Amino acid sequence: MKNPSFKFALLGAATILFVSAVCRADDDLAKLFAERGVEGTIIISRLDGKLEYVYNPLRSGTRFLPASTFKIPNTLIALEEGVIKDEKEIIKWDGKDKGLDAWNRDQSLETAFPLSCVWFYQELAKRIGNERYSTHLRKMSYGNEKAGPEVTTFWLAGDVKISPKEQVEFLKRLYAESLPYRKDHIAIVKKLMIVEENPQFTIRAKTGWTMRVDPQQGWYVGYVETKGQVWFFATNLEIRKKGDERFRQEITMEALKAKGIL
Repeated sequence: MKNPSFKFALLGAATILFVSAVCRADDDLAKLFAERGVEGTIIISRLDGKLEYVYNPLRSGTRFLPASTFKIPNTLIALEEGVIKDEKEIIKWDGKDKGLDAWNRDQSLETAFPLSCVWFYQELAKRIGNERYSTHLRKMSYGNEKAGPEVTTFWLAGDVKISPKEQVEFLKRLYAESLPYRKDHIAIVKKLMIVEENPQFTIRAKTGWTMRVDPQQGWYVGYVETKGQVWFFATNLEIRKKGDERFRQEITMEALKAKGIL
């Protein structure tokens, strides 16, 4: 091709097509939030980071309280510190009403993790302590790396904050087992995260719901293992009325389907 202007014309056309494709992808994701009348963001990233879909990139880089998504690193920290032996060790319920029938019983990591049982993880937090949490958050490079001020609530109404983009990066390190933690402890966390498993894919994820802020914040973070590929996701949205909380998983699953991942 001898005509340089023709080369540049082709390059410009290709650029326009690429930009248009990105905009269409963003519009696909934006529609999921608009249809439900909620403000939020979603990021879906392939393991190698070379392909990402993002709606509302400004929010995807904004830090929020992690709420129960913190149970992912929290479980790893508790196991590493030896404050609980494994996923089957029982912590006895004290007999007081904890607000949900499912919480009003003896718990283990196997039951407390999927139930987001607050009192169970608060007991672990008391055993760990603020100083050791601060060390682990730095070790993990988790969000702003700040624990406290109250050791039993800092992930619900305290100082620790993390962005959706940072959630994805943390999950990638967990998946790759590149976090400086024992492999058997990482394996336990991965097992606890499984929410769906079939011959086509496995989804490992955790919900979160910060109720002590206004507006309330909802999370759904995790990753999907399909044949030959792994995709990571983090959805964060505002919960302003009853029923909005269900959109955390709903938007995520529809987005994964829209991108041909599921």
